[in-house]
Amino acid sequence: MPTKTEVFDEYLKTFDYQERKDMKIQLPEFFELYAKGEAQLIDIRFNEEYEAWHIGFGDHIPLNELPDRLSEIDKSKMIVTMCPHYDRAEIARLYLKLNGFNARYLTNGLLGVVEYLRGDKAKDYIDKIKG
Repeated sequence: MPTKTEVFDEYLKTFDYQERKDMKIQLPEFFELYAKGEAQLIDIRFNEEYEAWHIGFGDHIPLNELPDRLSEIDKSKMIVTMCPHYDRAEIARLYLKLNGFNARYLTNGLLGVVEYLRGDKAKDYIDKIKG
């Protein structure tokens, strides 16, 4: 069985422009996949951040709890990681990718989600996913 270092080394050796593109997801594509039930959203912020405020959908698995909570993640779906911007979401995405998940990080972050779903857009989107 390869070591963690060997797995990471192999990932880096095969990293190219396509992987750079594939590791990211923009809001419109994410919302389309989520509405179809093809994506699982993981908010990886710390518990205190989540408790202070969060959006009404997705799952909360703090980054520091991720290794012990992989069983809560659906391998049949695209996993989209999210934090306020994207730094911790990228760490989570890489960890999931190296553990066999199809994972991407939300480029606009949680703050982008809040902006994207302001006003009528929130109602329209919720109506869409409730179908």
